[in-house]
Amino acid sequence: MDFNLTSEQRMAVESAQKMAARDIQPVLDAHDPDTPLPKEAMKGLLQICAGQGLTSARVPESAGGAGIPTLLFGLMFEQIPPVVAFAIVGQEATAARIALESTPEQRERLLPDLIAAKRIACTGSTEPDVGSDARGIKTRVTEDGDHLVVNGDKMWITNASICDVINITGTLGQDDQGRNQIVRVVVDRDQSPFTSSKTPCLGFCQGHLGEVHFDNCRVPKENRLGSVGDAARVLTLTWLANRPLFGLMAVNMAQRALDAALAYAGDRMQFGKAIGNYQLVQELLADIETSIETSRLICYRALAAIDAGERANGLSAQAKRYALAACQRAISMAMEVHGSMGISRELGLEQLFRDVRMLPIPDGTNQILTLIQGRELTGVSAFRH
Repeated sequence: MDFNLTSEQRMAVESAQKMAARDIQPVLDAHDPDTPLPKEAMKGLLQICAGQGLTSARVPESAGGAGIPTLLFGLMFEQIPPVVAFAIVGQEATAARIALESTPEQRERLLPDLIAAKRIACTGSTEPDVGSDARGIKTRVTEDGDHLVVNGDKMWITNASICDVINITGTLGQDDQGRNQIVRVVVDRDQSPFTSSKTPCLGFCQGHLGEVHFDNCRVPKENRLGSVGDAARVLTLTWLANRPLFGLMAVNMAQRALDAALAYAGDRMQFGKAIGNYQLVQELLADIETSIETSRLICYRALAAIDAGERANGLSAQAKRYALAACQRAISMAMEVHGSMGISRELGLEQLFRDVRMLPIPDGTNQILTLIQGRELTGVSAFRH
């Protein structure tokens, strides 16, 4: 087992790091950290990331995507400032889902602008009263001649407030057992107008998490994807990688907190010497580093398992659940190293603290992930009997 990066992986990581420092962070720094970026600014950042394949990593080359191995995608993704990485997940996963359940004609028509980030995309599954249980979806899709008519609301959707295209999950009637028939429909805002708004949140304030409302929204039938019943399978396939990717977003933030804590421990003087000389401060630093390293490795392991074709449901859930808890704790400890300065807005640690707290919710809460891991361990599902 070799834990060293290959030359290809090292080059990709270095390239992503340079891109983040040169092209992304200056744009974020030029805007108010507590206000959503203008749409054109976020689109520009996504287009920069598209140049390295990050907006189409899981879209195969045959469909016009980058076709990047999942672990390599994660290694690059880890280097991206988290508020932009969050937007990449919305863009890239939407393109990947469309690629997974579309016809060649649909791929040719729908994917190029999403892959190039000429249009901003998102996936609309979660609703005001529906989260983890996709079969409880209340958004209704009905047929009317050559069109589908969509009515309902989507909530907690990444990129929602600035999206041009949304790939929604809805119900098209019921089967003979009274269960909702789940379908996926791509809704183009120019073609089929809908309304959206930003949801004020604790963290990722420069992002565009929001909600979408459909009121008799007419969508051409050719924008329906796949077959009835495919939606849950496609969501699961993309969630498997999304979860460790969220873990690596937390690793990015915790690493920044550790770097700041190490610098502060070397500079801050108390009782005639730098606080890094004191054993309890060293213990905090050691615990932070351990949290980061274990989180990083467990996320890499989950992504490598996906590349190897292994059943990664449990590993993926474990990676997100562990990494987010460990990295939240790591950032909190880094704030302790800084003392009173840790809670000031001046150093940005409090922003990391707020941002990382956003991540346990999307693509499976800690509790849902625990049940997924438990099911993989025992073979017994706690969801339905």
